Order: sequence, then C-alpha cells, then structure tokens
Amino acid sequence: MKKLPLEGITIASFGWVWAAPHLGRLLADMGARVIKIESQTKMDGVRGLPPFPKTEDGELLPGANTSGYYSWLNRNKLGVTLNLRTPRGVQLAKEIIELSDGMIENFSVGVMEKFGLGYESVKAAKSDIVYVSLSPLGTSGPIKHYIMYGRPQVYLSGQGHISGRPDGPPGSPISWGDPVAGNHGAFAMLSGIYHARKTGVGQFVEMSQLEGMIGIIPEAIVDYTMNGNVHMREGNRHEFKAPHNAYKCSGDLKWVTIAVSNDNEWEALCSAMDNPEWANDPKFADGPARWDHQEEMDEHIEAWTQNYSDYEVTERLQKVGVAAFPVLSNRGLVEDPHLNDRNFFQEWDHPEIGTKKYDGVLWKMSKTPGTIRRHAPLVGQDNNHVFGELLGMSQDEIDGLVEEKVIY
Repeated sequence: MKKLPLEGITIASFGWVWAAPHLGRLLADMGARVIKIESQTKMDGVRGLPPFPKTEDGELLPGANTSGYYSWLNRNKLGVTLNLRTPRGVQLAKEIIELSDGMIENFSVGVMEKFGLGYESVKAAKSDIVYVSLSPLGTSGPIKHYIMYGRPQVYLSGQGHISGRPDGPPGSPISWGDPVAGNHGAFAMLSGIYHARKTGVGQFVEMSQLEGMIGIIPEAIVDYTMNGNVHMREGNRHEFKAPHNAYKCSGDLKWVTIAVSNDNEWEALCSAMDNPEWANDPKFADGPARWDHQEEMDEHIEAWTQNYSDYEVTERLQKVGVAAFPVLSNRGLVEDPHLNDRNFFQEWDHPEIGTKKYDGVLWKMSKTPGTIRRHAPLVGQDNNHVFGELLGMSQDEIDGLVEEKVIY
C-alpha cells in the first residue's frame, strides 16, 4: 500500500459538530493520525443528529454510534473518551497532546481555558505544538463571548444579506462558516507544522469562522469600499448575465439552470429552442435589453423547458455551448452518472449503520491519493489503543480510570 502524504503527523482533536471535525477529516483522509477526544459527560453533539438508519420495518435506529452525520465527519479517526472535568483526565489529554504535532478546537472563547487546556497551558506541556482554534467570532473583540451558531454566523458575515429572493428575508440554508473555517484551518495547520519542523517553534493559530465567511464575498466588500454600493438580494439573478435562472422541467420537482453571458450564447439558446417567434422581439435583442426584461423572458424559457427533463435540456444546450445543468437533489447527486463515473461516492461498512455510500476523498492525488481506511470511531473505541499502546499505560491502570470515570 502506498504511503499516504500526511503519515507521521498526529493531531489531537477536541473539536465537535462541524468546523474542527471537518478540518480533522481532511487531514485524516490524507494519512494523519487524528485522535478525537470527547467525553460521555458531554459527547460530540453531532452524535445525536440525524440522519439515522432504519430497520427493515422502517423504524429509526437513533444512537450514539448511528448518526450518519457523525459517521460522515469522523471517518479515519481514532476516538477516545476523557472526562476533562477531572484533573487526571486533563493530564491524560496533555499526554496525548505531547504525542501530537497539532491540536484543534472550535469551542466558544474561554471553554478550553476552563479545562486547563488553553494555549498557554498546552504550550507548557508541548512547546512546539501548533494549536488551531476555530472560534466562532475570534478570541478578541467586543463580542468574542457572544453565543453563536452556524446560521446566525451567515447573517453576521454579510452572506445572508445578499442571499435569497429580492422580495424575501435574508437567509441561507447552510452554516457555511464551519466548512470554510475547516478548509482554511487545514492549510493553516499544515503551514504551522511545516514551520515547527523547520524551527522547533510552535504557535497559536486563530481562525475566526466569521472572518472566514467574510473572506468569500470579496466583490461585495470591495464594491462598498470603492463605490459605496450596498449589495442586495438578487435571487438567481446575475449582475450582468441574462438569462440566468433556474427553470422548471418535466417530472416531479425537476429544474434546470441556464446561464447566458453574451449574444452568441443567446443565439445558440434560441437555436436550441427552435428559434421561437418571441425571441425576435427587440426587448431581447442584446444583453442589456434582456437583463431589463428578465421576468418576461424567463416565462418564455420556462414554457419551453417544461417540455423536457432536466437532463434533456442540459444535453441539448450543452451541445450548442450554453451553460446548463440540472438542479440535483440529494437523490440526484447519489445517482448522477458523472459523479459515479468518477467514483466520487465510496462505500464503507460500519458495525451499527451497515454499508452505506459517502462522499470520497475530496481531491485526487496521482501518486499519494488519500483513502478511507476505517469508519468513524464508536464511543471510546480506541481507549485501549491510545492509552495502552501509545501512552504506555497498563490495562489495570486503564480499567481503574474507567471505573473512576476519568476515561469516560
């Protein structure tokens, strides 16, 4: 078996829910040994979130080990349980950190300090540790202690203000701050480890989830700082492309997106629609005119798309050079021929969930591709391995700490 690119790197992960576990998953997929540390006194909240598998009778099987969400986020990791409310539990956590190149956390400001695992305490135990904190709002500033969840973060970041229909409220269905911070955090972690291995000096890496979100709407920021313009919600509209929308197709809940950026593409679209008479109206003669009459134009286009399936429209328009794609549901994604031809989805077995499909490794390396090697850890699955084999504790000592609910 080929050596994975991050073999030899160990990460202690105290994160939960999405941001930090996503960061850890990216590293684990590429070979890093990621040790997930949680506790039965307060387990990772994702363990209690759906989807859960069903029995043959259609009944849900909720449980600490059966969340599909948890299984998706925590593959390839080791998992231990430690009660960080006990001094011995904190000491064992520090011993795991001493084995590690980096550590991850994404709790609110002050939580890790309460456990005695803030950066200064950890640095005293492991001077070259790369400590990546994915706090919601950053570790400084007047609102650093505010309670924050994923969706409100979207609103505070400016994303919500420009997302949604013009006549509707701001909003977004996804907590974008978590995966964005996880992606940035993975790069920051590897940069910090690279620096530490060259110099022997570790560091604290702060990644505000809020600021990561702001970093992906540069055009809105710059348009205000340059011109004083405040961007508003445009639905599926584009600032200069028209048509640019999602259109109903034949079949239940089937849609296709179409985007036209110039007159040549418009002519190709008209040709694919068999040059309907309405398309010759002067109000659709050029880009600015089409942009000014989008509602009427969209009605005409949708009257055509509804005669075909989403894939039929896509194929017909792509053949003439027009950007068109189906709007895929979760079922549509799993069944999509393009993704399946690329083996994007992979199956792996889980002792309580069974064999299911998940997304695979998110980038493909020709020489050292990442792999899915094991399912997400069951509660405390790797306690004996980590505390016994890695930390050198005897089985009697481990059993005693289990009884005392330190390893718990």
